[in-house]
Amino acid sequence: MLRPPAVAGRFYPSDSRELTTLVRQYSQPDPQHEALPVKACLVPHAGYMYSGHVAGAVFARVAFPPQVIVLGVRHYPRGEQAAILSSGAWRTPLGDAPIDEALAGELRRECPLLREDSVAHSTEHSLEVQVPFLQVLTPGFSFVPVALGTVQFESLVNVGEALARVLKNAKESVLLLTTSDLNHYEDDATTRMKDRKAIDQLLALDARGLYDTCRNEEISMCGLGPAVAMLTALWALGAKKAELVKYATSGDVSGDCSQVVGYAGMVFS
Repeated sequence: MLRPPAVAGRFYPSDSRELTTLVRQYSQPDPQHEALPVKACLVPHAGYMYSGHVAGAVFARVAFPPQVIVLGVRHYPRGEQAAILSSGAWRTPLGDAPIDEALAGELRRECPLLREDSVAHSTEHSLEVQVPFLQVLTPGFSFVPVALGTVQFESLVNVGEALARVLKNAKESVLLLTTSDLNHYEDDATTRMKDRKAIDQLLALDARGLYDTCRNEEISMCGLGPAVAMLTALWALGAKKAELVKYATSGDVSGDCSQVVGYAGMVFS
């Protein structure tokens, strides 16, 4: 299956040269921090003009392996709640990014909750906006796209434990690239306060704490499901360190602080 771009020209440029230039601009190396291997990262997925600088700051810190699992959000009420694509490629203005069929097959075997489903992926932007970054920064990569809704905590743990088994048994290093925006459409001060509570749980590598905090504090983190699965996998893999690389809100770009979305960029090792 060839999955065509759904948000090119809206979330990111449809012109290949402009897109490449923008990705490189956002992902310029940080002279104070060497790019290093990490187990996982968390990046936002809004339009590049709003959150590309946060995602790019994270990607500049990552030494990419050739294989990536992209754990994104199922924003729309269509398709399976836990959806995977196991073959084919995703097209962007930069060309076609191949799905890693062997890695996808291993993940499906370890996690029967994941269902093959092109519908859930067809218009989902959270995964798509990561692909141009990967195409520019790590040419020759292959990936596995997974879209999760915010399902029951136990199901998310099931996904995370399966991810850990796959990553632990992989012959080569695999990056778990997870994407989520944080609180949505409240004023800037409220969003920053709520986001700090969610970020604290992410820094503590506490999957249950993140799930309960977002529910109890009404933090509208769209990628709560993917983040819980990621933290579960990291715990099983013995991750020790989490770092907040960059935080911003849409108000930092738009100047409108009455209704903003929060964005965090993090690495986990």
